[in-house]
Amino acid sequence: MPADLPPIEELDQNILNLCTRINAATYELLVMVREFDERAGFVKWGLQNCAEWLAWRCDLTITTAREKVRVAHALKHLPLISSNFSMGELSYSKVKEMTRVANRDNEQQLLEFALRHTAVTVAERCRELRYGNEASISSAERAWANRSLRVRRDHARNMMTVTVDLPIDTGELLEKALDKARDDEHLNIPDLVDTSWSVRQADAFLNLINSYLLDSTDEGHGNDNYLVTIHVDQTALAGEGGRSALPIESVKRLCCDSHAVVINENGEGQPLSVGRKTRIIPTAIQRALRARDNNVCSFPGCGNRRFLHSHHVEHWSNGGETSLDNLMLLCTKHHTLVHEGGFSISKDFLDNWAFFRPDGIAVPEVGYVSSVDEYPPAGGLSSVAEKTISEPPSPRYLH
Repeated sequence: MPADLPPIEELDQNILNLCTRINAATYELLVMVREFDERAGFVKWGLQNCAEWLAWRCDLTITTAREKVRVAHALKHLPLISSNFSMGELSYSKVKEMTRVANRDNEQQLLEFALRHTAVTVAERCRELRYGNEASISSAERAWANRSLRVRRDHARNMMTVTVDLPIDTGELLEKALDKARDDEHLNIPDLVDTSWSVRQADAFLNLINSYLLDSTDEGHGNDNYLVTIHVDQTALAGEGGRSALPIESVKRLCCDSHAVVINENGEGQPLSVGRKTRIIPTAIQRALRARDNNVCSFPGCGNRRFLHSHHVEHWSNGGETSLDNLMLLCTKHHTLVHEGGFSISKDFLDNWAFFRPDGIAVPEVGYVSSVDEYPPAGGLSSVAEKTISEPPSPRYLH
């Protein structure tokens, strides 16, 4: 063994000390993630939830990001586990499993067990606590017999209340379905301001309904029973003011792709013409568009592959061409953000599309960057243009 190498015992201790610091740092990270989620910081970047933002910003898989967000919120109610985790005495592997079953009643006992056993043994114990109990058989039968769904209409508030009682195991399936529905991101009108947990759950429930309605029709594309008919003044569509059944940007978003019929009317509300069912994107161009964009939403950090819209960057009502140079794929959420949420798209000096937040900050294609100074403001690309082509600008832009 070379003389300049440290003794194996010293190396062993150094690794252990580093792991302890990593555990403590991981706890600190989760606390910040929880605060970021509670303050809905992901909205600033046009993303739907904290897990989506964390995966994009910190270069994680979406599965890992979802789990970290879940653990971060669970630790808020587990002070003993949090304290030991913050001192590096518990690994993230153990904490991840413990937060699935720990509560104020069993936290102390579970913590003592975890401190004496390996992560594999702790995971097994947690699974036993979740699934193993003979007394749970009769309880499960009673829960299944009492399943119910109730609907109540409140016309004064223009609201409907849906109450569902399910056995826990079935309810967990519903929870997983809601998680997937939030990730699929095909809301018709996502709420851009109130992003509380209850609102996001309601949006996910609407996702499930929309998915079922679409999948129940021919090839999931819907039929004329589900077309949206929109009445709009011809002058309003041309940007000259007038009447519209919906906010004019909402009308443009709905008409940007298919599944909408636009009825142009004169000042007296008489139909002048009925638009075609689509803005007619030829099949060849549609296929080329999906191939070019890899059948994924073009908004940085999104990754959504379902319910994609063919967005005209320069809207067809303003003379925008139906060509590859003027088209990109956007999911429903980001299609809405571009039309109604204040986000914008423009070309950079390399003639690539770039996205900008409502406050003018560029949205980088890759979220993991070292400094916020690397985000150029809207209109500030001229200074970036001074860089040579051999030194690509940061952030990188689409295509």
